[in-house]
Amino acid sequence: MSEITLNNLPKTLDELKAMPQAALTVPEEVAALTVAALALYPENPAETEKMLDFLRGPRPLNGIDKQFIRDRFRGKEYLMRSYLVGSTPENNYTPVQPYRVTVSENNYSRTQFVDGYLTLYVACSGADSPRPLKLRNKPSTGQWFLWEQQLLTGIRIPQVADPWA
Repeated sequence: MSEITLNNLPKTLDELKAMPQAALTVPEEVAALTVAALALYPENPAETEKMLDFLRGPRPLNGIDKQFIRDRFRGKEYLMRSYLVGSTPENNYTPVQPYRVTVSENNYSRTQFVDGYLTLYVACSGADSPRPLKLRNKPSTGQWFLWEQQLLTGIRIPQVADPWA
């Protein structure tokens, strides 16, 4: 299990590229950057898409990907904050700073490693289990790129939005 520290959450692609993790050579750091990029979505969808294109390398988002992300965020601007340490449904998913993302592997993470894929799991305070994210290695550069993510599935709503709380 790794805990990746992000001193800030990027607001632009240039800010993301300037982060120490942006070399994309450490898989856990790519997972943390994915969380950071998606955290911007409610504020700036277009810039988030640019960041995701960077994290996806030679396979940019297509129209279906963009629509999927748009649909998942509808009414759930708190979603990605649930992946940052310190956030809980009770505190409206307010993380502590510096921002930290907890990333782990399990027994199945490396089942496709020989083919260049690695599945990591990101801890989520709004769910009972960590959420998977698959990366693909580009051998010519040693970089890891986002291949697919399952971070946008439903989580417990924040207590302030729960009429039954």
